[in-house]
Amino acid sequence: MVRARVGISGWRYAEWRGDFYPKGLAQRRELEFVGERMSTLELNGSFYSLQRPTSYERWRDAVPQGFVFAVKGPRYVTHMLRLRGAQTALANFFASGVLALGDKLGPVLWQLPERERFDADVLERFLAQLPRSTGEALALAREHDARMEGRTWLEEGPDVPLRHALEPRSRSFEDPAAQQLLERHGVALTVADTAERWPAFGAVTADFAYVRLHGSRELYASGYTPDELDAWAERIRGWTSGAAAPDGAPRDVYVYFDNDMHGHAPHDALALAGRVEPEREATPRRS
Repeated sequence: MVRARVGISGWRYAEWRGDFYPKGLAQRRELEFVGERMSTLELNGSFYSLQRPTSYERWRDAVPQGFVFAVKGPRYVTHMLRLRGAQTALANFFASGVLALGDKLGPVLWQLPERERFDADVLERFLAQLPRSTGEALALAREHDARMEGRTWLEEGPDVPLRHALEPRSRSFEDPAAQQLLERHGVALTVADTAERWPAFGAVTADFAYVRLHGSRELYASGYTPDELDAWAERIRGWTSGAAAPDGAPRDVYVYFDNDMHGHAPHDALALAGRVEPEREATPRRS
């Protein structure tokens, strides 16, 4: 069933304690607290370094059935290798425990730096390497290098589709050829709100939409007004209904708030979820 999911990017923020997180809540229970109130979360620690299988297993077990994690691909692939020669790095990433999330594994996000300009050949080769199912991801993971010995998760499981989203930050990706490449590979072009720092994009290039809300007026810092949330809710309903899709087909939508400074993200996420996820209701912000 097509649906929208709204959540946050990361959850370990000191400023949220005593505000979104109640005073006295143990840090080890913060993810559980999120899971009780939201339907999804974007794991961003995986962007900075390879995580361990035990971490993915702990995160999986902390949230209820039906919860979905998006996982941010490593910056080693996107910022250091710049998508080039990434086969082994991709194998190491998928061997690190990502697949331990099981049916709670959602899309994988690949965020590019602003300096990375659109190169059709480079992007084509990278997209062709991405596994399109968990079975393909497991086969790729088994090609990991020696550095991963003793810290892999390579268990068999159901073979289900695996989604990918790309978040470029160079205006060169406004080239229609970039959109066509993403469409051909079924990879979502991320819709990003970045206080006009980077392109917002907006084209639907996959069978789902992926949205990152970094702040409309001040990057990572400003909160969203009720009118802004209403406008995003209307866009999301356009995707889930198919009215805003070029082929008219309904899409799943994943939305993540990354305006974590000053504690806005979780409150904005709950407020937007209350508009587009019928089973969710916004909760008042603590003073």
